[in-house]
Amino acid sequence: MTTVQCELCPKNCRIASGQSGECLIRVNIEGRLTAVTYGHPCAVHVDPVEKKPLFHFLPATSILSLATVGCNLHCKNCQNWEISQENPENAPASHLLPDAVVALARRYRCPSIAYTYTEPVVFFEYTYDTCVKGREAGLRNVLVTAGYINPAPAEKLYRVVDAANIDLKAMSDSFYRDVCGGTLAPVLNTLVLARSLGVLVEVTNLVIPTLNDSDRDLRALARWVAENLGRETPLHFSRFIPHHRMQNLPTTPAATLDRARAIAVAEGLPFVYIGNIHRPAGSNTCCPSCGKRLVERVGYRVLEMRVKSGRCPDCGQTIHGIWP
Repeated sequence: MTTVQCELCPKNCRIASGQSGECLIRVNIEGRLTAVTYGHPCAVHVDPVEKKPLFHFLPATSILSLATVGCNLHCKNCQNWEISQENPENAPASHLLPDAVVALARRYRCPSIAYTYTEPVVFFEYTYDTCVKGREAGLRNVLVTAGYINPAPAEKLYRVVDAANIDLKAMSDSFYRDVCGGTLAPVLNTLVLARSLGVLVEVTNLVIPTLNDSDRDLRALARWVAENLGRETPLHFSRFIPHHRMQNLPTTPAATLDRARAIAVAEGLPFVYIGNIHRPAGSNTCCPSCGKRLVERVGYRVLEMRVKSGRCPDCGQTIHGIWP
């Protein structure tokens, strides 16, 4: 029987005939590696773009969001584990080829498409082909991803992507190994690569009590973002809620998230947000020059949007992002 080598992600699975890689959806079928969920999303929704979360990319617009089952990480705290860790044979799915995805986005007047909910890296071919079709139709493409991908496919994919929210789960390789079943270095490489290719990168860090919430952890992460991606990079600290196989830890206290934000701001990041909980000013965008509020948000709703032609209307400061 022929064994095939998958070279998509750092796990580099060697897959025997009739078997799948760790992601469950890349299968060796008669000696050929096949992504069996191609054109078969298990979730398709119209979301506010703020839900991704993306705060500096076309705020207050809708985004067509889709996913197939499967993931190449196995995070103990995954909130979408019912689909990310599911075998494709057991998951209901639609039949929606790339052209149909684009048509659906246009039908619902979504200026962009998000590949999200699970891990768009593992359904790479479907993501890539739909991105190409979306670009041809004048739509923008968004990845919501853990960034666990090898450099060559990452470069190919990010060349047809406009924005990405990439999880940076911790500045600790042991955290990635113990909690996610992965490693840190490939994620850092993906972040730098995406930024170098002109993708609008926003970073999310899920703050988990006792695991990545010390001042040292938070400062190291904020400092790395500032030094390697640029101080203008939006950083989202998100509240942990017990899920899946990590129900032994408490929900992240609001005070911890406030502390995380304060540390990141002290490290020179002007666009630091708090998610999964409402905190005063934790979702608002302010001008880094004059301090005036530019975007006011409550949850996923934008109450006020004052950025004009990518600039602060009060002082003229250019505001990092892709604005309507």
